Amino acid sequence: MGFAEKFVASLQSSNLRDDAFHHDLDAIAAAALAGDLGSLLCRVKYADGTINKLFEGNSGNLAQLLRIWTAAVTEKGKARRWVKINSERDVFTAHALYKRVAHASLAHWLDGRCKCCNGTGVSLKSLRTCVTCAGSGNAEVSCSGGFERERIKDMVSELGEIFESHSRRSSARMRDW
Repeated sequence: MGFAEKFVASLQSSNLRDDAFHHDLDAIAAAALAGDLGSLLCRVKYADGTINKLFEGNSGNLAQLLRIWTAAVTEKGKARRWVKINSERDVFTAHALYKRVAHASLAHWLDGRCKCCNGTGVSLKSLRTCVTCAGSGNAEVSCSGGFERERIKDMVSELGEIFESHSRRSSARMRDW
C-alpha cells in the first residue's frame, strides 16, 4: 500500500487511538510533519474531496495551493527565461503566461484522467482500448500552443516529483515510528 492509499485510508478512520493495534492516523501525522508543498498537494488532492465527493473539503487549501504554485511557476519561468523581457508589455505577457501555466498544470495534476474512459483505459462504449488516451487512462494536456503545452507538461512533471518526494519522506517517518 503506497503513501497515497494510506493517507486516504487515514481520512476515513473512525478510531483516534494510537497504540500497537491502531495506526490509522500515522499517514496524516507524517504528511503534516513533512511540512512542505507536498503536504499541501496531498491534502488538496486526497483530503479535500477530489477523490471522495462524499464531503466538502477545505477550499482554502486549494486557494492557498494555487497562490503558492503560481508564485513557484513564476519564479521557475523567470529563472528559465520562458519570455524574453524587453518592454513593459513583455512583463504583462510573461505574467499572463506564468498564471495560465500554473493554473493548467495544477488542474491537470489534480485530475489528469481521460474524460472518455474515466481513466480506465478502456472505452465504455466498445469495451476496447480507449482511442483518446491509447489505453493509458491519462488525458493529454489541452492547450492551443505547443510552447505553452510543453511548459504545462514540465510543471505537471514537477508537481509529480514534489508529491513523490513528499511521499517518500512521509513514508520514511512512518517507518521510524
